[in-house]
Amino acid sequence: MAKSSGLGDNFYVGGYDLSGDTQSLGRIGGGAELLETTGIDKSGIERLGGTRSGGFDFESYFNDAAAAAHVALKPLPRTDVIMSYYRGTTQGNRVANLVAKQVSYDPTRGNDGSLTYSVTAESNGYGIEWGRMLTAGKQTDGSAGNGTGFQDPPGASTTFGLQAYMHVFAFTGTSVVVKLQESQDNASSDAYADVTGGAFASVNGANVTERIATSNSQTVEEWLRIVTTGTFSNFVFAVAVVRNEIAGQVF
Repeated sequence: MAKSSGLGDNFYVGGYDLSGDTQSLGRIGGGAELLETTGIDKSGIERLGGTRSGGFDFESYFNDAAAAAHVALKPLPRTDVIMSYYRGTTQGNRVANLVAKQVSYDPTRGNDGSLTYSVTAESNGYGIEWGRMLTAGKQTDGSAGNGTGFQDPPGASTTFGLQAYMHVFAFTGTSVVVKLQESQDNASSDAYADVTGGAFASVNGANVTERIATSNSQTVEEWLRIVTTGTFSNFVFAVAVVRNEIAGQVF
């Protein structure tokens, strides 16, 4: 691993690619709430970790074209919105994922003529979850097939399950199912097999998102890949996976 800039990053909201309409992300954060439990016999504050939280703050340009920022952000839905910040577009790169409530879409018109919107999203039900890309940013499939395997972590399985996030940007066809498969050695001697609990719901349209989770006591082999099945001629999507490296990582 090496230092890198934020050039070439992507930002997906609710199955929309808002990378070109996002000026900046001011907050990609989260962590445990701190619960003060200081006894009278202590000279410093004692704290316990509470529930996890997370949030995104970002600035968006006004763009009311089809599948652009205004279309994606103006509804201010009461329901959850899945947001994912992709650190570049190389398979295996880091991804910050959030199941959130979008709580603002506030415009600012500057004296210089600029028009930007401030958006805040706060986590709901889960904290921010950092994972890795199983697709290289957005992937386009013209028919069912197998993705490229990715090894994480090298040399060992993990034993606390996983979560996965999917954004669907475009779809033409009847339906498609995306699922995760695992192997201990990239099918050298251990053939890829479906991850238990690792299939997303069937998709038959665009601007769809989903978060799935396996059992948090499940062994996950070190190589993972995505597989698409179904009948379609154009499917543009992105998938990120979050391995739980310790017991109780998921709340």
